[in-house]
Amino acid sequence: MSGDLMPFAALRPQKPDALLALIAMHRADSRLDKIDVGVGVYRDEAGLTPVMQAVKAAEGRLHAEQQSKSYLGAEGDVRFAELLMKLVFGEGQSDARRFGLQTPGGTGALRLGAQLLARAAPSSRVWLSEPTWPNHAPIFAEAGLATRLHPYFDVESRGIAFDAMLEALQQSRAGDVLLLHGCCHNPTGTQFTLEQWEALAALCNERDIVPFVDLAYQGLGNGITADGEGAHRLLDAVPTALVAYSCDKNFALYRDRVGALFVQTPTSDLGEVTRANALALARSLWSMPPDHGAAVVRTILDDGELRLSWGDELDRMRDRLNKMRVLLATAHPALTSVASQRGLFSLLPIAPSAVPAIRQTHGIYMPADGRINIAGLNEINLPRFVEGLLPHLEKGVGIPQAFAATAKSAFK
Repeated sequence: MSGDLMPFAALRPQKPDALLALIAMHRADSRLDKIDVGVGVYRDEAGLTPVMQAVKAAEGRLHAEQQSKSYLGAEGDVRFAELLMKLVFGEGQSDARRFGLQTPGGTGALRLGAQLLARAAPSSRVWLSEPTWPNHAPIFAEAGLATRLHPYFDVESRGIAFDAMLEALQQSRAGDVLLLHGCCHNPTGTQFTLEQWEALAALCNERDIVPFVDLAYQGLGNGITADGEGAHRLLDAVPTALVAYSCDKNFALYRDRVGALFVQTPTSDLGEVTRANALALARSLWSMPPDHGAAVVRTILDDGELRLSWGDELDRMRDRLNKMRVLLATAHPALTSVASQRGLFSLLPIAPSAVPAIRQTHGIYMPADGRINIAGLNEINLPRFVEGLLPHLEKGVGIPQAFAATAKSAFK
């Protein structure tokens, strides 16, 4: 076989994953006081990513009671999807136009939704916020869909450039798709107001574009109900929509990859056809989704006591994140906006060129764009993190004297 006909000969080298490289560098650093604010997982005050108590209890129950490991089918755990749908659409919002399928994580939901859109409307374009989660564009591109960027983050105010976003979306075409972060925007930590959600719904209806909500952090912003309210209003106002849901963060089931794709269609008849196509695509992508994590979530949501335990622990996780935001925001005027943002991430006002110096001098590991995971900070490492950061925010400014006192009182 000649060299040009060899399998894989046409493949081109790929850029290494920047986050994986960052993880490797952090692992190789021998400094005991190094700080990892790069990897997007929740960490407690001790720096651990714990298994939630409700998850442990549900796993124990499954171990004792589960009678079979047989396949569930391409749709996965049907009861899991039914229960999760209430978090997505709200209690009492069951509708024959809506259906849900279990997927391997939120990423699997995004990919299944992308493939479904590509099959239904291959010429549609997907509008993404600038910035957005780095994996969004590749997911849609691999499905064969073109992507466009719209303005989102206002560098001056550290908030949402909403007017510029709406203006850019005037260039959208009928049938285009608008990807929206349901809450806790990654990487900026910003969130739409309810009025902005309503304006987005009106825009989608006016221009006949399809919203695709990525709801990956519900409960880690302002609470399960509050974090879902904007998406509820949008979904109630538009005829067609998709939602990619992840349980990896709010149930801390990262490695179990638990998610679901929800689809809303204008009529129940069209919903049946769409569901059949989604099932066929899922069958080709992963055949059957993994059961364990979804069974855990279903067990928790179907049991009043476990659900209450899960909700209490999720509240404590959220409170810790928001407390760290307040503390970080007191360190410098340039960081004030961090307090009003929500979720795991914030985008710091530092130049990419400063990131290697911060890493080398202070052992602080973050991506080049200055995105940090708030959960990587705690009462012990926060002052040192701020000390390494401040010279790059404003030269010559030290840690305010009030900072240490604020930190101590906030953690009592």
